[in-house]
Amino acid sequence: MSTVSAPRPRGATPRTQSETCLRLQSRSYASLSIPGLALPADYVPPTQPPSARRPEVRKAQLLRTYTSLLRSTPLILMFQHNNLTATEWAAIRRELNLALANVPVPGATTPAADGSDAPLDITSKIQLQVVRTRIFDVALKVVEFFDPAAVQAEAGAKGVYNHDLSRAAFAAMKGASADPSKIPESSTYGELAPLMVGPLALLTLPAVSPAHLAAALSILAPSPPAFPAPTRKKNPGYYDATVQNGLQKLLLVGGRIEGKVFDTDGVRWVGGIEGGLDGLRAQLVAMLQQAGVGLTTVLEGAGKSLYVTMESRKEMLEKDEKGPEAGAEAEAEKKE
Repeated sequence: MSTVSAPRPRGATPRTQSETCLRLQSRSYASLSIPGLALPADYVPPTQPPSARRPEVRKAQLLRTYTSLLRSTPLILMFQHNNLTATEWAAIRRELNLALANVPVPGATTPAADGSDAPLDITSKIQLQVVRTRIFDVALKVVEFFDPAAVQAEAGAKGVYNHDLSRAAFAAMKGASADPSKIPESSTYGELAPLMVGPLALLTLPAVSPAHLAAALSILAPSPPAFPAPTRKKNPGYYDATVQNGLQKLLLVGGRIEGKVFDTDGVRWVGGIEGGLDGLRAQLVAMLQQAGVGLTTVLEGAGKSLYVTMESRKEMLEKDEKGPEAGAEAEAEKKE
């Protein structure tokens, strides 16, 4: 015969473990609904522990770094490297910094804080760095095919999420990757994609300076007579075994200058501009002046030819009006 338990009086504690869990769960829900209750800023959920990687090597941070680099750097050289050791990289950077330090300060100036003109030196800002090819490829797609200004605010969102890690950027990148045949070959990505094979290293210059570019090419990719390597007497450290072994594993494949893709010959042409950008401007001015002088000469020659023709015709008409007698008298006067 089953026994029926007596009803539990109000205020009594629950008798079973399930009732205890239900009571605690209801209390937690009630506490979350209290206005003004918020989690601390440094709260980390147990299902997503903090990453043990350094911030600068995380994929998200690398992507933001590469997109910023592509948008802000006017001159980028791309190199393929093959298993260079840390010692070889350090030796190559040492020789590169030494060559760049010997470049005279260019004529370009920037206003200083006191109002005077101070020389602009970009030597300390030039960097040779190794990049992760896959993430750099994604960053190039984001820069090429993602337009942050065209992103619309999502329903219920407090703002427009148009950064490089947003869903809109991901959709633009995936749309370009879905059918590579639709990517125009004349686009920046279409021209750089064949070069992004294997491990890559970038030489970044914050300004287009042919003098600094020539100095870098003479160290990283020497090609005499335009960009000869330093002599052993002038720079004996360049011929160390560590430096030479590292340079043999480094290959220049191209570059991007002012948003345009150049092959190795184009990069060397930019580095060979005499006088830098000022020299290029002087050459352009000289070409325009020569074109103007040539046009003026052609126009003046046409005018002179027309004048001579009209004068000759005028003399012929005057002779016809005076008749043969006037012509004979004129000849007699000439003989006298």
